[in-house]
Amino acid sequence: MPIAFSQGFSPHPKISYASAAPTGVGSEAEYLEIGLQREVDPAELKVALDAALSPGLDVLEAVLAEPGGGSLADRIDASHWRLELPGVEPAVAAEAVAAFLAAPEVLVERMTKQGRRSFDARAAVFRCAMTDEPDLPSGAVAVPCAIIDLVVRQVIPAVRPDDVLSGLRVVAGLEPPVPPRVTRLAQGTLTAQGEIVDPLDADHVGASASESASR
Repeated sequence: MPIAFSQGFSPHPKISYASAAPTGVGSEAEYLEIGLQREVDPAELKVALDAALSPGLDVLEAVLAEPGGGSLADRIDASHWRLELPGVEPAVAAEAVAAFLAAPEVLVERMTKQGRRSFDARAAVFRCAMTDEPDLPSGAVAVPCAIIDLVVRQVIPAVRPDDVLSGLRVVAGLEPPVPPRVTRLAQGTLTAQGEIVDPLDADHVGASASESASR
């Protein structure tokens, strides 16, 4: 692919990741922008990238960015997460979630590049609710597993799922016996109804309008 490079003494590919997921979590919704020297067929780009990536890293879609649509980062202000807490009874987690939501402020600490910082993990949370337990395969031994549905706004400093888990520990002493499984399900623009709009939707609309005009 004809990747564009920056200018200067040490050129680098023009690739930017929008709100990259923290280390150690799964994700079904990561986005990146790639600068190209010339326009290419998005379908060809998707196939080429997918072939170069390791198994399990799958390119789901590639689109041309519409002129005037803004950068990808400008279109993302929230993320939707699934937090699975093996070994935690759903009722116990529900009490912790209720205490977290009832608190006007939940201060947590995290090490950053500027040193250890304390910040409010509650203000960034749009939704934090219990959801259904996973279906078990036939013959499997039932193990308690609380599952939390979480929507977090993008703020500075960023509030990550592990910060919310730290907040649950602060307000309710919730301590999962094993590391939680965290997966990002979606990211994009948060609506007043709590839905997250795909950041590529504007490009889909623009592409459809261009096709209609050409007909």
